Amino acid sequence: MAVGPQTVAPGASGGGAAPTVPSVPTQTELLEFVRRTAADSELVSTLPLDPEGRTWIRLAGPAGSEAWIISWPPGTGTGWHDHGGSYGAFATADGALQEDSLAARLPTEGWKTLELAEGVDRERKLAKGDARAFGSHHVHEVRNESDSEHAVSVHAYYPPLPLMRRYSRTGAVLRLEQVERPQEWQ
Repeated sequence: MAVGPQTVAPGASGGGAAPTVPSVPTQTELLEFVRRTAADSELVSTLPLDPEGRTWIRLAGPAGSEAWIISWPPGTGTGWHDHGGSYGAFATADGALQEDSLAARLPTEGWKTLELAEGVDRERKLAKGDARAFGSHHVHEVRNESDSEHAVSVHAYYPPLPLMRRYSRTGAVLRLEQVERPQEWQ
């Protein structure tokens, strides 16, 4: 019979051991995972590339997180979205990606349209090997701006994505357009 790891409370002697609380991955662990996975050229090469649409492979991430390898044909992107309260990390395995994000915490409920304050926009280019972690309130869009080269990236999220909110943006106005559930993208 296999038994999982157990811990003994400080000062306790032997008997009555309590089970260990399951571990939750940190942002640092997710970042290390996506970097390591993006550097695994054999695994990354198993992703089929489509010239017109994004493709993906789902992976088991560390400590119950969910992970994906995603291809980005030239000129494709995600549009503005969040990760439904999950935190995570992503790394570029091939090509380059442009990330635009908001340095502001948005309310998660009760609004349809927001006017963004000046100075909340952030830009980042992630070339092959670059990676970043993000918190549970991160709102961004990711694009492959190349005219001719595919990009490939590795993403990890914890907890596994409960939903994604999709937004449209015109100037400083951000509008909630859609809420997607996991069954819609799996």
